[in-house]
Amino acid sequence: MTVYLVGAGPGDPGLLTLRGAEVLGRADVVVYDRLAEPSLLGLAPAHAERIDVGKRPGSPVPQEDINRLLVERGRAGLQVVRLKGGDPFVLGRGGEEAEALAHAGVPFEVVPGITSAVAVPAYAGIPVTHRGLSTSFTVVTGHSRHAVDDEIDWDSLARAGDTVVVLMGVAHRAEIAKRLMEGGRSAATPVAAVFWGTRPDQRTVRMTLAELGDVALEPPVTMVIGEVAGLELGWFEQRALFGRRVVVTRASDQASSLVARLRELGADVVELPTIVLQDPDDGGAALRAAAQRVSSYDWVVFTSANAVARFLPLLRDARSFGAARIAAIGPGTAAALAAHNLAADLVPQEFVAESLLEAFAALPQRPGRVLLPRAAAARDVFPEGLRQRGWEVDVVEAYRTTTPPPPAELVEAARGADAITFTSSSTVSGYLAAVGPEVPPIVACIGPITARTARDAGLDVTVVAEEHSLDGLVHALTGALLGAPRGPYAP
Repeated sequence: MTVYLVGAGPGDPGLLTLRGAEVLGRADVVVYDRLAEPSLLGLAPAHAERIDVGKRPGSPVPQEDINRLLVERGRAGLQVVRLKGGDPFVLGRGGEEAEALAHAGVPFEVVPGITSAVAVPAYAGIPVTHRGLSTSFTVVTGHSRHAVDDEIDWDSLARAGDTVVVLMGVAHRAEIAKRLMEGGRSAATPVAAVFWGTRPDQRTVRMTLAELGDVALEPPVTMVIGEVAGLELGWFEQRALFGRRVVVTRASDQASSLVARLRELGADVVELPTIVLQDPDDGGAALRAAAQRVSSYDWVVFTSANAVARFLPLLRDARSFGAARIAAIGPGTAAALAAHNLAADLVPQEFVAESLLEAFAALPQRPGRVLLPRAAAARDVFPEGLRQRGWEVDVVEAYRTTTPPPPAELVEAARGADAITFTSSSTVSGYLAAVGPEVPPIVACIGPITARTARDAGLDVTVVAEEHSLDGLVHALTGALLGAPRGPYAP
């Protein structure tokens, strides 16, 4: 049994350390804060208990209760992750939790996190030290129930002249400014207030020290006071899709690649999986039988990366294919094959069933036998077209898709988004079944078949990817968003 005090970083999930991700991946219990990035909870096993102890204004969870919870779960022999925003030992009361665990004799480990005191200014384009402007920085808390903390020597901070980073100081910002100016800091000293730093809704407000008390601010805010706050080396807020919210409807175990692409461009991504992949009705018996005789076919055709993922683990290795050649409907499926060191012999120019059928018709060989492992509910254009041309086609069910009920908070977030992406007809039907016909202003589809399904359902499709791949979808979506007015989410 071990309790891990893990720093989640200031918000961007990419700032979680490798060690933090490792212990999250085998946690039995995750005790998390309001400021810990919610998507990080997905790194924990599905069976892990998730306990929200976020200290919200007006409804605080006493620290003593949190300490008691950690001790109880630790003594129960469970692997407990205490997920805290920023770094647990930088104004995070992690030391108090460590003391409680040590006193109770419960083993614990501290996994440091990236503190918001450094990361948030960096994401706002503000170095906390800079040659010629500041050679040091001080991190202080502005949090107090009644007034500015008198234990802080504000006069010394004012005289030092270097960077002051204030965390949790919104409520007392006027008094902080007053103390620093009384201590000798110039009223013209630059100040930057960064709201929700490192997150897609980050916003930076710049002012002088004299103006700090009069600027409207709502927590969480990291305040940077000093000459470095006058630097504007912005990059995070300059990304193409910054301030845009995009809904991704792929199955959760497939969405990571698309989500990563969109987040790199600055988008706030709502992961709303509208389909879940499940085993075939026969438990995969027919698929296993087909894998045993795969070498008897002339061609094995994959029309999705999901089929690749379901079929290939049933083979001993690539030699199982024998003389059979392999076709992939598009680059995504071909990439899934390549991940298993298999090169597709045939990829059509357009990534739809009709184009794949034309490619087969152009082959300089007599019709032979084709194995087609695919989803239970899929179009019959390709297998029927091959049969009409004399091919013998065995269609084998590799997986089924079902529609899970989405959490209400994700549905609400989706309704306030700027755009939604559909990567298959099943994601369209799944979204409509789970959420209804209300969609964001921009609807982006990966290809013409998906777009046809959306239009047939009454949706107004904004853009269809020219290259029917994730890269093509992201490119098309980016173009559509850059040419559209910002939606209700944009800061």
